Amino acid sequence: MRTSSVLLALPALSCAQQIPYLEQIKGFFTTKVSHAASGMPTSIPNPLTAATGKIAEVSVPQLTLANHKELIKPGAATASPGIETWMVYVTGGNKTCFGTCGRAEEAFNGSVVLIEASPTAPNLAYLNCDQDQVLCAAWAVSPPNVLHMQLPQPLPDQSQPPSTVRAIQVNRTTITTSQIAAIHLEDKYLDSPVYEGFWHPFNGPLADYGLNIPAGYAIWAFSVIPSWAFMIGISMISRNIMSRRAQAPPARRSAGAPPAAAAPATAK
Repeated sequence: MRTSSVLLALPALSCAQQIPYLEQIKGFFTTKVSHAASGMPTSIPNPLTAATGKIAEVSVPQLTLANHKELIKPGAATASPGIETWMVYVTGGNKTCFGTCGRAEEAFNGSVVLIEASPTAPNLAYLNCDQDQVLCAAWAVSPPNVLHMQLPQPLPDQSQPPSTVRAIQVNRTTITTSQIAAIHLEDKYLDSPVYEGFWHPFNGPLADYGLNIPAGYAIWAFSVIPSWAFMIGISMISRNIMSRRAQAPPARRSAGAPPAAAAPATAK
């Protein structure tokens, strides 16, 4: 009876002895897998995002009031190709874009690597209207915007053909990287009309006479003066005009006016 009990207990003892070994084996594989997983990224990053997060800050020059004439200009008459093409992204901050240019700026940063990979890639630059309000005012542009410029090179007689400028407005909330890249890659700039107005940065009347930058300074000065200062100035000028009119002598008789009638003679 005792022998049968012992025999019946042997399988249970055998299982009890095997359980620690199974747990050790399971723990060993679990540890190896966790170590292997810890060395791998939890998610695969987007290569486009990883590559272009800060590319615009590195490879795209900033257009400023000091360097715009030296940076954006046609090449030599003997250079190739015959037209210098520029894409200038106009952005801003809280002053000129009210803090809503973030999405458009990310889209432009992402489009830089796509545009530069094109065999006919244009020259790229960006203009910050918060930092260069005078230049933005002189060119009559506001963010977010993309300026597509084509500057022909001088002719053999050194005459300069007119430049082509297109201002492409960018949607602040729905713009994407592919849409900005398509401006060049798919020639979407041709859908926008050529600007030929008064504020043309190269061939407009102000630019021809060298008055576009002074006009930009004037517009910038008016924008920084508070409205209450304008009201006080207008009030002082109007009061000065009214006081001068009140103190002015009565108007003299004009030379062509008929003489006054003589007083009748009294009878003697």
